[in-house]
Amino acid sequence: FATRLGLRGIPGAAEEIMVYRDLSLAAYTGQRLHLAHISTAESVDLIRRAKAAGCPVTAETTPHYFSLTEEAVGSYDTNAKMNPPLRTAADMEAIKEGLRDGTLDAIVTDHAPHSILEKEVEFARAANGIIGLETSLPLALCLIREGVIDERRLVELMSINPARIIGVEGGSLSAGRRADITVIDPALNFCYERQHIVSKSKNSPFIGRHFTGRAVLTIVDGEIVYSAA
Repeated sequence: FATRLGLRGIPGAAEEIMVYRDLSLAAYTGQRLHLAHISTAESVDLIRRAKAAGCPVTAETTPHYFSLTEEAVGSYDTNAKMNPPLRTAADMEAIKEGLRDGTLDAIVTDHAPHSILEKEVEFARAANGIIGLETSLPLALCLIREGVIDERRLVELMSINPARIIGVEGGSLSAGRRADITVIDPALNFCYERQHIVSKSKNSPFIGRHFTGRAVLTIVDGEIVYSAA
């Protein structure tokens, strides 16, 4: 696809070779491994097989890899340029299956703000990365409506498992625990418009997209830090 656009590509093999190498080292040493930003079907399969063999590995992906394909850069939209790059429809479906069956342990935002000066240039010169904090939950909720995962699995992927993986308190609502809470309105319809973006940067390929469901209240350590009201 990159060749058709006249761009230098980053083939899936570039990721898969490193995933295979690191899984092999983890299996050999018995040391824990976490793999970030998984984007290809082959990477998912390698991780699935490694877990089945007892390798101590966890892995995550980001919403753009289960929501967009390489076609999003067909218009040379630099807001769809990230690393790893967007992949094929088959890769996207494999990412969804990995989230469903437990091969992938977490969904992360990959929030990477960039200024207009870094993005409104020729595609090859543009910075890699998109903002993802505000759209991560709405995009993940799409997986529920598609029947890929259920609400309980979403909480595991975005709260329980991330806390467990990095070894911090979180992922539960219980007396005496730190009050880090996100309140969600799953039925709230909205259009993600540039003027409504809270981030100072606007480099998102999802601007103009209609969503159902979003965070309406965020509490950190017992203090309200965001309210949509």
